[in-house]
Amino acid sequence: MMIRSFVILVFALMLTLWHLGSGGESWSLLPRNELETFIFNEIRLPRIILAFCNGVALGLAGSVLQLLLRNPLAEPGITGIAGGAALATVATLYLGAVGPVSWWLPAVGLLGGIVTLGLLWLLSGRQPQGIRIILVGVALSAISGALIAVVLNLAPNPFAFQEWALWLMGSVSNRGWAYVWLILPLLIVSLVLLMTQRHYIQAQIFDEPTVQTLGFNEAWSKFLLLLVTALLVSASVVTAGIIGFIGLVAPHLVRLLGLRRPNQLIYYSGAVGGILLVGVDALVQTIDTRVELQLGVVIALIGAPWLLLLLHRSGRT
Repeated sequence: MMIRSFVILVFALMLTLWHLGSGGESWSLLPRNELETFIFNEIRLPRIILAFCNGVALGLAGSVLQLLLRNPLAEPGITGIAGGAALATVATLYLGAVGPVSWWLPAVGLLGGIVTLGLLWLLSGRQPQGIRIILVGVALSAISGALIAVVLNLAPNPFAFQEWALWLMGSVSNRGWAYVWLILPLLIVSLVLLMTQRHYIQAQIFDEPTVQTLGFNEAWSKFLLLLVTALLVSASVVTAGIIGFIGLVAPHLVRLLGLRRPNQLIYYSGAVGGILLVGVDALVQTIDTRVELQLGVVIALIGAPWLLLLLHRSGRT
């Protein structure tokens, strides 16, 4: 399994190098004329960085949730935070309150994610447990999905409906540096918050009753880690739409590579998630289709079989 995981990462890295090529037709990493320089600096490079940042955000969020909920099948989508952030963003765009690259848009998406986090925390009880958080998150995700469908049905014209529907499928195409500058601050803040909780994260090697005896303010630490998840997921939703399964697949690849210590797992999951998303985005661009496939759709086609495999293996054990 370790060899297979290593091969997958090498393949993703090779796709990334291909993606860095000037036009996808050669392995040249440097632009060769003024036009290629412009294309590289203004189109290809921000797309690569945005894909990597989104992969890092989702990989971090997925690994944090798996540790916090003690569930290897947990991923950002099951908390409902992604749906809440998407609902707030779509509703704001529908009302025309802000533009699609406004600095207020990530604030709106973050607000939607935090409101959903507040509901998740409130409805999970005074002592939130993993299975209860998951069940409440699934319910909130279903409600958010239904409300998003209502907003899409009320779209003022079919072009707006199509644009929002495609955005919800997840993509980093046709985005420039503005989107990179939207996600970077939230990614940095999230990493700082994770560093402040590194001792509590490392304590997750013990069972829950043992952790409760180690002197941590467990409710506060759990809330901060869920807040980090809300920041990461909201930033990803605002800049790239809803991209699932990266948060599920990345931590498992890290485990298969033999890296299982909690802090180690989280940071390597971020790096692996970034490489995977850039690799899949490169694969999307190399597939010859009339309309470019949405990144979230391709990720789902890869991640869903992986989830079924994990469920099959967990059922056998």
